[in-house]
Amino acid sequence: MSNIQLIIEERPNNIGNFMVGRLLPFREKRMVGPFAFIDHMGPVRLSDHENLDVPPHPHIGLSTLTYLFEGSIQHKDSLGTDIEIKPGQVNWMTAGKGIVHSERTPEYLRTSDKMLHGLQIWVALPKALEEMDPEFFHVEEHEMPVWNADGVHFKLIAGEVLGKKSAVPVYSPLYLLELKSTSRQTITIGKDLFGESALYILEGAIESEEHVFGPKQILVAKDSKLCEFVMQENTTVYIFGGEAFPEERTIYWNFVASSKEKIEEAKSRWLEQSFPKVPGETEFVPLPNQVPGVKFK
Repeated sequence: MSNIQLIIEERPNNIGNFMVGRLLPFREKRMVGPFAFIDHMGPVRLSDHENLDVPPHPHIGLSTLTYLFEGSIQHKDSLGTDIEIKPGQVNWMTAGKGIVHSERTPEYLRTSDKMLHGLQIWVALPKALEEMDPEFFHVEEHEMPVWNADGVHFKLIAGEVLGKKSAVPVYSPLYLLELKSTSRQTITIGKDLFGESALYILEGAIESEEHVFGPKQILVAKDSKLCEFVMQENTTVYIFGGEAFPEERTIYWNFVASSKEKIEEAKSRWLEQSFPKVPGETEFVPLPNQVPGVKFK
C-alpha cells in the first residue's frame, strides 16, 4: 500500500504584480502539522521598471517564514522593523494578536534588472499563543544547522529534528528541512520525523514506490515514519511537518485563527484601520471586497 496520501500540484496564484505557485492550503489538505500556507515565489525576472510592491497588510494567529533562493526583499513592519532579506536568510515574523507589514524591492535595486525566487510560509500558532505580542526575528544562514550525510547536503531551516535545532524561534514542534543531492541517493530519515509530514520538490525528481515525481509537487505522507524515497541527481527537496493541533484552524485572507470570531474581529479592525501602522507607509492592501485606494486615517 502506498504511503503517499496526497499529491498536490503547484497552482498559479496572483498576489499583485506577479504570480506565485500556491501549494497550501489545498481543498483536500488544509494544513500539514502547523503549516497552513506555502507559496513558491518565482523564479521571476523583474526588469529595471518592475518591482515587488506588496503594501502594508495585516496578519493574526501565525508566524510567517520567508526564505529566498534568489533576489532580495525589504521588510517593514508595525514593530518598526526595516530589514533586507537575502538568499539563505530567514525572516520569522510572529503576528500573534496582530501585526502589519510590507514587502518591497529594496530602493537600491528598483532601477536595475533582478531576480526573485523563494518560499513564503505561514505556520499557525498554538491556541494558547494566538493572542501573544507580535515579534520579529531575522536569522542569518550560519545560524541554521548544515551537514552532509550519505552524499546529501542537509540544512535545518526551522524547528528541531535529527538531533539538530535551528535558531528560528518556533512555538510548536515542527521542522523545515532542505535536502540537496548532486547524485542519486536513497533517503531513509522517516524514523526520525514526527507528526504529519510532506515533501516539496523544488527541482529535479524523486522516486517513491515505483513512481517518479518532478518539480512543483507536494507529496503528503500518510505516516512520516515510513518516509523513504530516492533523490535523483541534481535534486532539491523540502521536507516540512510537525505536530498537528487538536483544534481546526480557519483561514481567511491573511488571518489564521482557532475561531471564526477572531477572524471577524480582525476583519473589523482592518476595515476600521485600527491595526498598528507601518512607519513611513501610507498605502495598504484592502480587505477583499473593500474599496481599494483608501489611505490610512
